[in-house]
Amino acid sequence: MARVLSAAAAAFDFPAALEAVVGEGERVVIERSGAPVAAIVSLADLEALRRLEAEADIAAARVAMAEGGEAIPYEELRRELGFA
Repeated sequence: MARVLSAAAAAFDFPAALEAVVGEGERVVIERSGAPVAAIVSLADLEALRRLEAEADIAAARVAMAEGGEAIPYEELRRELGFA
């Protein structure tokens, strides 16, 4: 279960929120106007999230590659997406 703090409370006593995460292993959810908008999590939680995201990206790439189709050169893709 996560500790829930208003944005004002988190700003007022950030050291306590950080201690809850680092020292007590909690996750702290920050709310604004009663709606969750952010969270403070441990570095281990962040690294786990990054691993999950990478695994999902790899799985999606494998599915896309299995679909086949015409390969698009990287520079052409950048131009099509407006990055070049």
